[in-house]
Amino acid sequence: MTPWYVRWMPARGVLYMVVSALGFSAMSMLVKVASETLPIGEIVVARGLVTLALSYAMIVRADLDPWGTSRRGKLVLRGLLGFGGLALYYIALARLPLADATVLHHTTPILTTLLAWRLLGERVGWPTAVALGCGIAGVLAIVHPTTGGIDALGVGAALAGALCSAVAYVTVRQLARTENPLVIVFYFPLVATPLAIPWALADWVTPSPRDVLLLLAIGATTQLGQVYLTKALAIERAGRATSVGYLQVAFAMMWQLAIFGTAPTVATVFGAALIIVGTLTVARFGTAERATPSPTSSPPPS
Repeated sequence: MTPWYVRWMPARGVLYMVVSALGFSAMSMLVKVASETLPIGEIVVARGLVTLALSYAMIVRADLDPWGTSRRGKLVLRGLLGFGGLALYYIALARLPLADATVLHHTTPILTTLLAWRLLGERVGWPTAVALGCGIAGVLAIVHPTTGGIDALGVGAALAGALCSAVAYVTVRQLARTENPLVIVFYFPLVATPLAIPWALADWVTPSPRDVLLLLAIGATTQLGQVYLTKALAIERAGRATSVGYLQVAFAMMWQLAIFGTAPTVATVFGAALIIVGTLTVARFGTAERATPSPTSSPPPS
């Protein structure tokens, strides 16, 4: 008989998504801090340079062709969508409170599920539906609608970035059938960095030593989140995998307390509990929904 702790152990793809959520939540917190002294374009360029170097090093170590197999056009498209989602999300982080920006960005799983159903024919099973429902309810419990003083540009940037990210995730699911996850990740900064350079030069601020450390940390945490997100999307259905990303909201609450000194309210604790319940549900009961890799797909790196 299988021990209970083994039966409740999350699937590998879910574990990848938890690591990814932690990395991206740390990145969001660092961007929020860095945006107090540096322009967004400069942060995007620095993030791109760091992740480009890390991605290339990982590809060389894995002895892979950095240009991919035969779907270079779609790889470039993934890079363009990633740049759009990243830039818009960073704008939202600079203009909105950390929790608000994180919550709005997490309309992405809903959009991803709908797009994956429409474009990839992926079934929306009950574990994913429960995870999405718990995630949405938890998000609404944590962040109440603002009655005044809302930053319309920040909200618009967050929602537009979520749409770009959703399309990017579906594109990753398609690419993962033939491309190694490390190659998919490499194309993100390869496309995004040159696009962000004119933006950075237009409003350049020489970074202080503290700023340099922040920029390096942003790049490193983004790389962590991106690699494990791509690994998860290579072996999980797009809607299910990204639904686990709601954990970023719970992580954001912890960063809010640790870095900005804001204690969580009862609503925050309740919302975080809902998000964790949703995550455990999809981890425990979602095995039947796991995507079957294409015969031509190479296994994701462990």
